[in-house]
Amino acid sequence: MFLVRLIGLCLLLTASLAPAAASGQASGTQLPEGANREAVQRACSSCHNVQMFTGRRMSREQWGTTVSNMIGRGAKISDDEYDQIVSYLATAFPLNGEAGAATAPEKTAKTPRKPSMMDQVGPNDKQVVDEVAAARGKTVYIAQCITCHGTRARGGSRGADLVRSVVVLHDRYGSTIGPYLAQGHPKSKPVDLTKEQVEDLSHFLHQQVGDTLRSGPNNHPLDILVGDPKAGKLYFEGAGGCAKCHSATGDLAHVGSKYAPPALQQKVVFPENRVITKQGTASRQHSVRTITVTTPSGAAVTGMATNIDSFNVSLRDAEGRYYSFPRSPALKVEKHNPYAGHEALLDIYTDKDIHDVVSYLETLQ
Repeated sequence: MFLVRLIGLCLLLTASLAPAAASGQASGTQLPEGANREAVQRACSSCHNVQMFTGRRMSREQWGTTVSNMIGRGAKISDDEYDQIVSYLATAFPLNGEAGAATAPEKTAKTPRKPSMMDQVGPNDKQVVDEVAAARGKTVYIAQCITCHGTRARGGSRGADLVRSVVVLHDRYGSTIGPYLAQGHPKSKPVDLTKEQVEDLSHFLHQQVGDTLRSGPNNHPLDILVGDPKAGKLYFEGAGGCAKCHSATGDLAHVGSKYAPPALQQKVVFPENRVITKQGTASRQHSVRTITVTTPSGAAVTGMATNIDSFNVSLRDAEGRYYSFPRSPALKVEKHNPYAGHEALLDIYTDKDIHDVVSYLETLQ
């Protein structure tokens, strides 16, 4: 379904831009002039229209995080292109500034928030938020949930953080929320919702997730150094298992002087993402996911996987040589994920754990 929508959007975008390209210039339908504009057009314009950029104003760090998120969702952008794209966007669409380009974006009246590509990227079965249904779901939420789970579903002393709830994150149109509520929740006074109300509530909660975790209205980095550095050090060396792979005096020495707190937190939670350093440069990836294929004869080859399915596995080694093998019970495929530890923590650690660890790492100046 997502692929169909993506193809449809790309076709629509192509059709809408084609006349402008033919005429040479059309205000508001082309990116402003500037260094590295071609890199943005090449990497981004196949999926995102011009309004996607002109409607946003962000700092260099925020643009870096946004582009990094796109890479995490499949965008093919090299390290060099990452630098070029972030530099262009930060210059052309700076935070609290006018467009730094010859072609200023057209001013348009403020319109109600509508789903964008940012809402639609993700797994093929990702729930696409229906804004009308979410508005109805908000009414249900206020009546039944807000007392315990807070105005933004971030929880409190009486209820869990629903934005980080596995039940919500795994839900699709009420598929897990409905059965959970049907078991009797809360125990003191179970709610009784119709199937339609559950689906509306699902849309509202997914809207809160999107607004919080992506470039939504709730996603404004504040002072995130609210943790306890001492507790963070204990978690780093103990329960979190961070010290198994990292060292405060080795690879993480002076890490606090390299990254601002929001970027530091990004590297803790999503280490594969690239961020902008305090010095203004883009971080580099030092580790990549690889696989090792061992044939029935014992020959082994390691490299980056280009395809893995039920019938074949293929890869390129460090020298760029291509290998392809038919799958069989005797063919051994071993995956190497340098970020496995971080990914395993996503379902385990709490917000406090994250804040404590980030506060500890920030002390490593």
